[in-house]
This record gives sequence, C-alpha cells and structure tokens, in this order.
Amino acid sequence: MPDQTYRKDLPEIDPTEIEDSRTAIAEEHRSFLEKVMVKAGFADLYDARDFTEVVFRVMRDLMTTQASDRVEAELHEEALPTKEKALQMEVADLWRDTNPIVGFLSRVRPPWQGPGIFKIDSDRFLFRVANEGGLPRTIEREQAVKAVFSATKDKLSSERIQEIESWLPDHVRQLWQEA
Repeated sequence: MPDQTYRKDLPEIDPTEIEDSRTAIAEEHRSFLEKVMVKAGFADLYDARDFTEVVFRVMRDLMTTQASDRVEAELHEEALPTKEKALQMEVADLWRDTNPIVGFLSRVRPPWQGPGIFKIDSDRFLFRVANEGGLPRTIEREQAVKAVFSATKDKLSSERIQEIESWLPDHVRQLWQEA
C-alpha cells in the first residue's frame, strides 16, 4: 500500500517546502523571463513575456524616442534559451512594440510627461500594466512590476538605469530603485 506509514516516529514533511539543490537554478543563471516569472509569481513563461511587454510599453510611453532607442540598444541578450519558437527572442524584442501601428505612433509622438501633455502618474502606470497585462488577481501588481524592473536592470548599464529612473513617476521610481 503506497500510503501506508512505516515509521510513525518521524514528522511529516510537506514536499512543497523542500528545495532540491539539484533542480534549483541560481539567480545569476536564470534567464530574463525566468527571473520575471519567479519573482512575480507567474504561472508560466508566456505570462511573464506578455506582462513584460506591457510594462515596457508603458515605460516607453514616458520616454523620448532617443531615450527608448538607447535602452533598446543595451537589451540585445537572449530572453530565454529555448527551442520553443514563441519564446525565442532577445530582451530588445520585448522592448520593441509588437503592434506595428502602436510602434510607429510611439516613435512620432512626444513622451507622455511634461507641461501640457497627457501625463502618466504612478497610479495610471500601475493601472495600465495591471489591466493591459491581464494580471491575475493572485499576483500583486507592484511585485510583478518590480520583477520586470529587476530583470531589466540586470541587463542595463548604470547610465541607462539612471536615465530610465529620471523618466518614471514618483512611486514607480521608488519601485525601480527597490528592484
């Protein structure tokens, strides 16, 4: 009988609380999307990819085209080593908008910051990423945003990190600094 207990003097162990060192991947060896998935608590890499694209879209909306291009230039690293076509991409591919019309418009319009321009404050930033990213109710939006920020900062120079920080609204800037 597989459920029979032979040694009743040993405490029960919850197998979900045991970390097997053979299967645990050290943080520095995780890919970009794996870091986002684990830190945010996404169910799979596809959710991490989709949410990252939305966070990047809102970030680009805050920046000038030139600033966005400088960030993209530093993100040329594989997002996930895989044979699966849907996940074969560079982090820069996630930074670029997949919708050609939105991508074009974001290049010709001014950043959504400054006097007389529709402004994206921290509440609107977090609202957009949660709604456009299809964030499940079980995942805290700030934690998910910090997961994307953390994985992104690992790929950028200190100059780009500072530049992005200068474009972010107050509370989102704090999340960026904490990531």
